[in-house]
Amino acid sequence: MRHNKSGRKLNRTASHRKAMFRNMVRSLLTYEHIRTTEPKAKELRSFADKLITLALRDDLHSRRLAYKTLENHSLVQRLFDEIGPRFIGGGGGYTRIIKLAEPRKGDCAPMVIIELTKRAEAPVAAATETPAEETQEA
Repeated sequence: MRHNKSGRKLNRTASHRKAMFRNMVRSLLTYEHIRTTEPKAKELRSFADKLITLALRDDLHSRRLAYKTLENHSLVQRLFDEIGPRFIGGGGGYTRIIKLAEPRKGDCAPMVIIELTKRAEAPVAAATETPAEETQEA
């Protein structure tokens, strides 16, 4: 019986699972959305939400705990300086899973996109100022 045993094994050893989720959460925080299978995304959600919760606390101990998972100083800095402040005032739910229509070719696994709910906005102002200046001169 599986009483009090949470998490999916995903046909991997413990060390492989740990390495896989570390890599996936690094990619998620770097690109802010990734494409993966549904069971992996549902497990990854808890890793990502815990890291963003640490970023909301924003103290030295939280940074050290985040570094244990991410093992990258620049990514920890980005998590605490850019990603964390976007979610201030929220009560969780930092990631969303969007199901894709087409399954993966080969094994027909259900594919999803997991992304941060509040993504960085692209700097649109610089692109709009250039055409405006040209029209004023003409």
